[in-house]
Amino acid sequence: MLEVSHVSKTFNPGTVNENKVLDDVSLKLEDGDFVTVIGGNGAGKSTILNMIAGVYPVDEGTITMDGIDLTRMPEYKRAKYIGRVFQDPLKGTAADMEIGENLAMANRRGKRRTLAWGITAQEKEQFQEALATLGLGLDKRMEDKVGLLSGGQRQAVTLLMASLQKPKLLLLDEHTAALDPKTAKKVLDLTQEIIKRDSLTSLMVTHNMRDAIAIGNRLIMMYEGKIIYDVRGEEKSKLTVDDLLNRFEEASGEEFSDDKALLTHINISNQK
Repeated sequence: MLEVSHVSKTFNPGTVNENKVLDDVSLKLEDGDFVTVIGGNGAGKSTILNMIAGVYPVDEGTITMDGIDLTRMPEYKRAKYIGRVFQDPLKGTAADMEIGENLAMANRRGKRRTLAWGITAQEKEQFQEALATLGLGLDKRMEDKVGLLSGGQRQAVTLLMASLQKPKLLLLDEHTAALDPKTAKKVLDLTQEIIKRDSLTSLMVTHNMRDAIAIGNRLIMMYEGKIIYDVRGEEKSKLTVDDLLNRFEEASGEEFSDDKALLTHINISNQK
């Protein structure tokens, strides 16, 4: 469904700040894959999502989706095929607009725009039903400004907006990292429900190694702009966090050094 073929990206080439963030990366996703992506700081996790979304142009390689060449397609045109949720809950919504208005914008993404504005009765019913599935009572608050919502509520609305048109690909860039543990679990549960219900193909970057193992059908580990481990199915489900740490050391020749991920692992171990 998605094919990233021999993609490379270097920022500030030829300068003292030269940084090769992706190094000949190739990746194929089948229709319905739910892939989690982990790796240390600077491994290239978020960059690969940005390249797929069209935030940065590729230096080398190609990106295709369902036979559509996205390689040189601008970001705004890719939005027709791709839904995205960012780490920052403030990024995916317009704070000064109502919940219903935000959903209307998302619902019309990729469609022909006219000068007419407003939410139709049919859309209102559709949005209320969609909001009700979140279980947060937002279906009764459609006229509230999004800026009045909590971070978790706002991220849930962003998730709904990103999946409303059932995109060919849903990109999740550490979308629960800025939330407290209880809220993060709620949003993550909603994520899994929506992806399963709509049979979405998804790529999720996370620092939480336990979540990376438990969620999805496939796990990818990155290091210095390369994919160094790719596991799926039953083999993935049997992994432990220690297994991942050992795999990382075997492939990279050094210890895993992502403080956020390691702190999460330590906190989980202490709670047992």
